[in-house]
Amino acid sequence: MPKRVDHEERRRQIAAAVRRIAADRGLEGVSLTEVAAEAGISKGSVQHYFSSRDEMLRYATTTLRGGIEERIATPSGPSVRDLLIALLPLDEAGRGHALVANAFVVRALKDPEIAGHFRTGHGQLRDAVAALLSVARDDLLPTVDPVTEADLLLALVAGLGDAVLLGYQSGDEAIALIDLHLSRIAAR
Repeated sequence: MPKRVDHEERRRQIAAAVRRIAADRGLEGVSLTEVAAEAGISKGSVQHYFSSRDEMLRYATTTLRGGIEERIATPSGPSVRDLLIALLPLDEAGRGHALVANAFVVRALKDPEIAGHFRTGHGQLRDAVAALLSVARDDLLPTVDPVTEADLLLALVAGLGDAVLLGYQSGDEAIALIDLHLSRIAAR
């Protein structure tokens, strides 16, 4: 009997290969041939699931959020601080995720579908941070608006993430700056 293939699992396997290549060589290194080799399948198999490189890249952007969710998963749910720190490239997995995301951001500037995936993901992340801030409302200054503060915190983390990637900020320094900002919005 022929082997049964889980098609969605195979698509995720191909997307994971895209992410590994993008983390190592940027999107310039992503080709159907390279992805097939990285995924350990034939080029024809990749083409069976994706008719073009663009289709494959667009699908891969839909899988980026999974890495973030894994990094922030805790039994009781993350605190605002935990979530922000999880977004920083502090270890090899975080660095890889940040490199892949940055590679796709450049692509999103020219691809409206990928840009839409980023807008959706950012909106969901902003909503999650705002919800955590709302839960902690009694611990915050009364002037803090959770949605506005979520936007500010995500912008802070994005800048710090790039600084850590480029090596002009250490992970500890980035965490200290997050802690400093959180202390400034905390009720005394």
